[in-house]
Amino acid sequence: MSDLLYEQDGHVVTLTINRPSNLNALGVSDDGKLFHDACKKINADRNVRCAILTGAGRAFSAGGDLKAMAEKTGAFSGPATDVREGYRNGIHQIIRSLWGLEIPLIAAVNGHAIGLGNDIATLADIRIASEEAKFGATFINAGLVPGDGGAWLLPRAIGRSRAAELFFTGDLIDAQTALAWGLVSRVVPQAGVMVEARKVAEKIAAKSPIPVRMTKQMMRQADTSTLDNILEMSANMQALAQCTEDHMAALQGVLNKTSPTFAGK
Repeated sequence: MSDLLYEQDGHVVTLTINRPSNLNALGVSDDGKLFHDACKKINADRNVRCAILTGAGRAFSAGGDLKAMAEKTGAFSGPATDVREGYRNGIHQIIRSLWGLEIPLIAAVNGHAIGLGNDIATLADIRIASEEAKFGATFINAGLVPGDGGAWLLPRAIGRSRAAELFFTGDLIDAQTALAWGLVSRVVPQAGVMVEARKVAEKIAAKSPIPVRMTKQMMRQADTSTLDNILEMSANMQALAQCTEDHMAALQGVLNKTSPTFAGK
C-alpha cells in the first residue's frame, strides 16, 4: 500500500499521508516523488476541482522523521552536501509540488501537525482542524532551523510576531489558539474533520472551475505584486472569464435562481 493514498470521488481528490505507525513522519528518499507524481496527476486532470490533504490515524504529520535524522538515513544521510541535496530533491519537492497545485487545497488537520507537518498544512489554501489537533514549528527543539519553507509560509499565515514566537520557543499551540491566530479557519470535533473538509470541497467543486483556478493564481501573485499589477492581471482574467460558457451558465443561474452545472468551458 502506498505511503501517499490517492482517492478520487467525483471532482474531489483526497491525498492521505499513510504512515500511521510513525505519526505520518516524512523523510524517506522517495517522498518527494510521491507528492510530485500525485500533484502532477491532479493538475493534468481537468475533472479535478478541489483536493484534500490529511493524515492516516491520529496525526496529520509529525514532520521530519527524527529517528531517520538520528540514524542518518533517508533524506538525512551522508555529509552536509548530501543532506542539502536530500532536502532540495526530496523534502523541498513535497513543498514545491503542493504549492504548485492549480486547484484549491484543503488541509484536514486530523491531529498533530508539527515541524514539516505544520509547513505542509500551511501550504493549503484552507485549513480545517480537529479539536484535538496541535500545531508547532518545533525545529529549534531538535537544534534545527525551519528548513522546509516555513520561514516564508508561516509569517504570511499568522503574522511575523506570532510566527517568531513559535519558531524561537518551539512551543505547540492547540486548535483553538490556531483558530484565534488565523492558522485555521474552522475547528470541528475529531470525528467530523473529514466530513467538514469534504463539505467545503464539494461546495468549491460545484463552482465554475476556470475562475476558481484563476482566483487562486491571482491570490498567489498578490502576495508579491503591486496593486497596479494585480489590477492589470484582474482585467485580463476577467475578460477571459466573461468569454466562457460557464460564465453564461452562472449568470442564468443567478437570474433564474437555479443551480447550474458547470462544464469547465
